[in-house]
Amino acid sequence: MIIRVRVITNAKHSEVMSRVGSIVRVRIAAVAVDGKANAELLEFLAEFFGVKKSGVSILRGEKGKEKTVQIEGRPEHELEDVMDSIP
Repeated sequence: MIIRVRVITNAKHSEVMSRVGSIVRVRIAAVAVDGKANAELLEFLAEFFGVKKSGVSILRGEKGKEKTVQIEGRPEHELEDVMDSIP
């Protein structure tokens, strides 16, 4: 599954805030320096979707706030169910 993510860095804790259309808004508890926020994002999304960390990768937007992320490791319908649970 490929999703678009809008990242807000330097938060108190990592969380999925909401979904606006096809974009998932995520707060990350890491600063955007030396790839720390990207590493935290991948780890957080892997835990959120219930997949291995190696199953989550950034396809586009590594240096920006809006990223295209690929998630693998579970059937597509299960990942869609997780997406549907986001307010």
